[in-house]
Amino acid sequence: MVFDVAIAGAGPAGAAAAIAAAHAGARVLLLDRYDFPRDKACGDGIAPHAIDVVRELGITGVLDGYPEINVLHLESPNGTQAKRPMRRPAHVIPRTVFDARLVSAAIEAGAEFRRHVVRQIRRDGDHVEVDGIRARTLIGADGANSVVRKFLGVKQNPPGHIAIAIRGYAAQPAAAELSQRLVLAKRHWPAYAWSFPIGDGRRNVGYGELIQGEPTSRAHLLDRLTTLLPGLGEIDGLRAHLLPLSTWRPRPGRGQILLAGDALSLINPFTGEGIYYALVSGAFAGEAAAMAGPLAAHYYSRRLRAQLARHLRHTTLTAKLAAAPWIADAGIRAAADDQAVFDTFVELGLGNGLLSGRLLAGVTRRAMGVPFGTWSTPKAS
Repeated sequence: MVFDVAIAGAGPAGAAAAIAAAHAGARVLLLDRYDFPRDKACGDGIAPHAIDVVRELGITGVLDGYPEINVLHLESPNGTQAKRPMRRPAHVIPRTVFDARLVSAAIEAGAEFRRHVVRQIRRDGDHVEVDGIRARTLIGADGANSVVRKFLGVKQNPPGHIAIAIRGYAAQPAAAELSQRLVLAKRHWPAYAWSFPIGDGRRNVGYGELIQGEPTSRAHLLDRLTTLLPGLGEIDGLRAHLLPLSTWRPRPGRGQILLAGDALSLINPFTGEGIYYALVSGAFAGEAAAMAGPLAAHYYSRRLRAQLARHLRHTTLTAKLAAAPWIADAGIRAAADDQAVFDTFVELGLGNGLLSGRLLAGVTRRAMGVPFGTWSTPKAS
């Protein structure tokens, strides 16, 4: 049997690709080294922008059983706090649940799922062969250590363009507010810890930092987590994972072989968010693979540029500016002052938002020590 589209990796990028390709009428094979449900180290935060893509793909029931999170609490390296409502609610859904629901939706859409470890890839004329499985196009959605990416000759992101994080689960105090909390660190900056309530008596907690050439360890990551979030008590399910940042992206594909999600280094360098990028890139890749044949990479690259290129430039600039802790502190002070600035930060960090004149003016004002309200700012763009 020859498949129209083979997909390596059945996480959010791979499942979205399978659904989009199946909707386009393709015969789709979805491969993953694990059966589902399976755990995946992640913050488990599902932004509204990701849910937009899920709904556009026609998937229902993904949010069932998990409450809306309407408040985001930010704490700067110097202790400044900004706690405000988000324009649209987020959710916290364990990846054991979220990913399994997406795979089920892909199977319902007509994709075939197989548990399979991809080992060997080769081109065979106008086809791609994956361990003897023939397909007209191949999508690599197989994560930070992508086999498909290696086949294309793309190396792992270098230091300065890759982060590492550790994640676990702790008890959520019964009386605690359902708000997402980020605590930015003074040491090992850029770095932050998070606490995201799930709604079932637990919270996803973790700590991540940029890899800058020096070796790190599980003990170091755990120490930083418990220092920034004291009083967590027992933490279960601790797992570390790499985050290839979008500041070092390879080409989206070559010919009939495409990359999506983490395999394409689509991780926000400002926040570490990647699920929205995984879903949108997967959906575009699946459509391109099903409809564009040998021109799939060209079609896919154009769609990605139109959707994300300007946003990715802005997140890269934001990450460079925030590399100075005092600028990060000024940014959170500005967000505490102004809901519009806060909203812009959320859009930049969780979706495909852009820097605005109002945000830049607010950060500049706070960096200069000018009190809020004494300097007029331009309207948000």
